[in-house]
Amino acid sequence: MMKKKIISVSVVAVFLVACGINNSSNSDQIGLRKASLENENKVFLVEANYTNLQPGESHRFERSYENAPPLIPHAIEDMLPITKDNNTCLSCHDKAIAKDVGATPLPASHYYDFRRNKNTGSNISDARFNCTQCHVPQSDAKPLIGNSFKPEFKNNKLKNHSNLIDVINEGVK
Repeated sequence: MMKKKIISVSVVAVFLVACGINNSSNSDQIGLRKASLENENKVFLVEANYTNLQPGESHRFERSYENAPPLIPHAIEDMLPITKDNNTCLSCHDKAIAKDVGATPLPASHYYDFRRNKNTGSNISDARFNCTQCHVPQSDAKPLIGNSFKPEFKNNKLKNHSNLIDVINEGVK
């Protein structure tokens, strides 16, 4: 038993040394961040301008991949904070209203409680009220690194609509 503990401690120590955890000079640059992790004063945010256009005035970007959360194509400052009891997004995007106001309706997955495995009818799931948890406003931010990813959609409708509720268990046995 003691031999296993010594081997385990040795493996962890080798891992920490190999990763540079014990060397503070390596903490100056991790990933894309160019400033020390111990000091926020030298952190510079990427310049990005968000749209000031109101709902219905802007151009929607194609989803990043099939069933990806779409970007928000309009200003949201006057809609925040979003709470369970005060969600301005639902005043246009609720499935009962969206078509009449020309908005994208919430998909069926937002009206399904995955924890209880049941449909929530006309009420949004308790886990889905915080829209900005998954959806973010469109901006003109430039990518930090190059990206050659090209999404493949099963059909053109999925570039702007979700079928997640229909395919969520694909490949699960």
